[in-house]
Amino acid sequence: MSAAQVICLAPPDLALVDRCRRNDTAAFDEVVGRYKNKVYNYIYRMVGNTDDAEDLTQEVFVRMYTSLESFRRQASLHTWLFRIASNLCIDHFRRGKKARGAAYSLDEPPPGDGGEGSGGHEVADAKYEPHRLLEQQEMAEQIQQALGRLPEKLRTVLILHDIEDLPYEEIAQVVGCPLGTVKSRLFHARLQLRERLAGYIQD
Repeated sequence: MSAAQVICLAPPDLALVDRCRRNDTAAFDEVVGRYKNKVYNYIYRMVGNTDDAEDLTQEVFVRMYTSLESFRRQASLHTWLFRIASNLCIDHFRRGKKARGAAYSLDEPPPGDGGEGSGGHEVADAKYEPHRLLEQQEMAEQIQQALGRLPEKLRTVLILHDIEDLPYEEIAQVVGCPLGTVKSRLFHARLQLRERLAGYIQD
């Protein structure tokens, strides 16, 4: 299901979006100025490449502009843009997998995930959250490499929650899955990230 069918818009962004619908270029520039850096940072954390991140960020706002007429009026522009960005990242990964051969399936549960929709897991220790470790440059580089090795489903919720500070409910809208699934994926993402960074964390 597409972002335009799922995510809707509401105040305080509604007036801005209505202006964009009327082909108000100043309103579109305001949307870009307000959200471009957050969208770029999220996409870069997802794809790990500045050129790809720049291209995909531009595509996010193109998709937003061309989809305006199909949106209703709930949720937030912030959520909508992250949803578009997430879908574009998924397409990016799938294109890359076709070229390289799949390392893991986007449609299969991550290893060790015994039914991620159950929501029965507690989230792993917060001291391993990426934003707490990103203060050190060397660690930041190691985290980015470790993020790049996580399955896309896990990477998405980890970045949205631990780096972008989105609440669970908003992440559920972005990725289009139940709240319990978001919490389960976050648990497994933190667990796998902790395992990949074990040597650096201990040091």
